[in-house]
Amino acid sequence: MSFSVAVVGLSASQYAYADSMTITVTKGFGITLFASDLGDVKQMAIGDKGTLFVGSKKKGTIYALEDGNGDGKVDKRYLIAKGMDYPEAIAFKDGHLYATEEDRIVRFANIETRLRRPGRAKEVFSNLPELDKKHTRAMRFGPDGRLYLSIGAPCNVCEAQAPFGSIIAIDLDSGNSEQVAVGIRSVTGFDWSPVDNKLWFADSGRNWMGDNLPPDEINRVDTKGSHFGFPYLHAKSVEEPAYIKPRNLNIVLPEYELPAHVSPKGLHFYTGTQFPQRYHQQMFVAENGSWNRSSKIGYQIVMMSAQNGKSSRETVVSFLDGEFPVARPFDILTAPDGAMYISDDLKGNIYRLYYKNSEQSQESAQ
Repeated sequence: MSFSVAVVGLSASQYAYADSMTITVTKGFGITLFASDLGDVKQMAIGDKGTLFVGSKKKGTIYALEDGNGDGKVDKRYLIAKGMDYPEAIAFKDGHLYATEEDRIVRFANIETRLRRPGRAKEVFSNLPELDKKHTRAMRFGPDGRLYLSIGAPCNVCEAQAPFGSIIAIDLDSGNSEQVAVGIRSVTGFDWSPVDNKLWFADSGRNWMGDNLPPDEINRVDTKGSHFGFPYLHAKSVEEPAYIKPRNLNIVLPEYELPAHVSPKGLHFYTGTQFPQRYHQQMFVAENGSWNRSSKIGYQIVMMSAQNGKSSRETVVSFLDGEFPVARPFDILTAPDGAMYISDDLKGNIYRLYYKNSEQSQESAQ
């Protein structure tokens, strides 16, 4: 069951038609505007002290957001960097913030103690493909301590040369890297299952094959270096007419097929306890929404699960008001209090999804 709520925290000066726009959430949940006016926000990272870091693409900025009094709204915002070359991929570990920039990865040292004066970033890894073709990237630290980076294909469909179309793992101490997954197209969301530490990632399928082809994908890496089909095979069964699959190539099929053009961006396993038990450790996916389709689809947060051998895709938040997108969700993260942050690269907002019954119980107990 779901219900629609007015967009919370938006003033008429921000959106001329704010009072007519609605966001639909599953019953029991609420959603509020955590922060706004951040540009084309992409990926997020959370610091050890709960600071929310937000990267962007075209705007070239990285922001740090603080909720000092715990009321679910940003109290202080700091501009960590500006004028960067597409710092959409960011990650945090051991007090340091990492960001991709052009053909390298840089580090802002001890960032949570230097938010007012972050200092100049230091290069920690180079030799990435330059961004002249504007391929997609995402970055996270894995359970093994290595920095994982996805490098999308620089095309709609092509035989891209490595490291395009792959996920690589980087040992920052030695500088060594290896390909963990190949044959991917556009991956901007990946995470490790808290149950078995397996790596999962969302991949957006190619365009211009019609409204309903090919399905977008959710994949799991069981064997290092596995090939996931691009550009020869899309989803489980859609063959690419422009390229013939090499005879001896073994392709790993996706675990889940999503409707074509929903454009899955963020993928995250919920690690909090504020949501009801059935949401714990489940996979959430941010569907950024369609553009290469006659009618709109996606623009929502879904929970993926499998029971009795059948896959389930449940809408938790919908940002589509009829044919009008209120937001285009990009990344999702569990907040320190167990809520969920959602970045919106359409209007530069960060939303906070929370379970209302839980928060009401906490307020009653105080």
